Amino acid sequence: MFKVIVEKECGCFVKSDLKNGIELDSKDDALMKSIEMRDFMNDEFCGKHSFKVQEVGNSFVIAMSDSASNGCCGGGCSSH
Repeated sequence: MFKVIVEKECGCFVKSDLKNGIELDSKDDALMKSIEMRDFMNDEFCGKHSFKVQEVGNSFVIAMSDSASNGCCGGGCSSH
């Protein structure tokens, strides 16, 4: 099993329909899903953060790149 993990769930992620910790049978499917999620998050979220995909063992972690400002989506960010 391969997982797609969102490292820190910002307010935009919490409000979205995206799921954290998705498990997929193939590495290719997990990579494609992580890229799809990253692109959606970069295009549709508030823009206070940008996101990148990192491979860590059997997981693809969607991590925040350097953020431009504090706070996200008007409600701040929380890390889970």
